[in-house]
Order: sequence, then structure tokens, then C-alpha cells
Amino acid sequence: MPREVVKSAECAPTPPFFSQAVKVNGMVFISGQLARDAAGTIIGKGDMAAQTRQVIANLQAIIRAAGGDLRHIVKLTAFMTDMARAPEAWAVREEFFGAHPPASTGVQVQRLTHPDFMIEMEAIAVIED
Repeated sequence: MPREVVKSAECAPTPPFFSQAVKVNGMVFISGQLARDAAGTIIGKGDMAAQTRQVIANLQAIIRAAGGDLRHIVKLTAFMTDMARAPEAWAVREEFFGAHPPASTGVQVQRLTHPDFMIEMEAIAVIED
């Protein structure tokens, strides 16, 4: 079973013990993405919509590096520090996914890896070769 590590230079670099994504048998498992740009700068402090936009842009860059686009995402999981702000995130998600969103799960967490992060998303995509 061939396994390919997928990386995008459009996203913040990851520590050597993390992969941005792994592609195997046409499935792409994308690690949790945060609101960081390619330089590692946190985007949208205090702004759920801005952070969600950056997170989805990161997912989009990684899926592009794997040979696909957002329509290939079949499962999306969002971890948020405040579910009361979820409607802001879902509105942005709709901008990107439109009338055909992937299966989704939203989970409230106490904290992410930095106190300025409000949302993290991981995804699974299927790209038939």
C-alpha cells in the first residue's frame, strides 16, 4: 500500500514529527489546520470568521498539493473553543463548500495549542487517481 506524505509551502511549516497530510489508496487524511499563514503568523485574533477562512485556505492548499480541490473533501471535523461562535464558522464554511458540504462534526474544546486560536479543522478527502 503506497503511502505519500503531502506538504504545501502555502501553509505554516509543521514540526518534523507531524505530516500536513497523508495520501493512501486515493484517500487524503489532512491533519488539523489552524489559523496560521505560511510564515506561521496567527491570523484573525478574536475573529472567528477570519480564522475559519484561513483554516479552510490551508485545507485548500494541502488538498491542492495532493492533486485535488475542496470538492474532494468528504469529512470535516471542527474543534472550536466556543460553540456559541459556531454560526460564524459555518457561514464561512458555506462560502467555500456551498450547497454540497462534506459530512461534518463540530466539537467544543477547552483550548487549542495557543490561546489565540479559536478553531482547528481536520479533513478527509477522496481523490481517485
